Amino acid sequence: MLKVDMIEKGTVVDHIKAGKGGKVLTILGVGEDYPGRVALVMNVPSKRLGKKDIVKIEGKSVSEDVANMIALVSPGASINLIENSAVSKKYVVSLPEKLKGMGTCPNPNCITNKEISEKQFSKEGERYRCRYCERLMGANELV
Repeated sequence: MLKVDMIEKGTVVDHIKAGKGGKVLTILGVGEDYPGRVALVMNVPSKRLGKKDIVKIEGKSVSEDVANMIALVSPGASINLIENSAVSKKYVVSLPEKLKGMGTCPNPNCITNKEISEKQFSKEGERYRCRYCERLMGANELV
């Protein structure tokens, strides 16, 4: 049995689609140089998903807006904010209606990939449209 220590303060992201935990760490800005403890558990059995990933980050509190970026790679993931070794707030991520300053347009000819521009995308159904080149893409293409 795998055991991961409790954290006193931080964030746990649960119910991540299997194999997407690394992307979640990237979205949250957690890399090799992160000073706190980080646990990435992949392909854990799940009744709801079959298999899932779990990310546990010590010392990092994630805003709801940033957490909703996780929905781009794993809609339905849950965020647990930890204070004093207990869950202080819990919510399920959902696709944001607008993305501003986040994401990358996959169109190589888009001006946001050639010049310094603030990237902006608007949700249309389950897809997003780039404000500049007007390309329509899946949410996972933005990450």
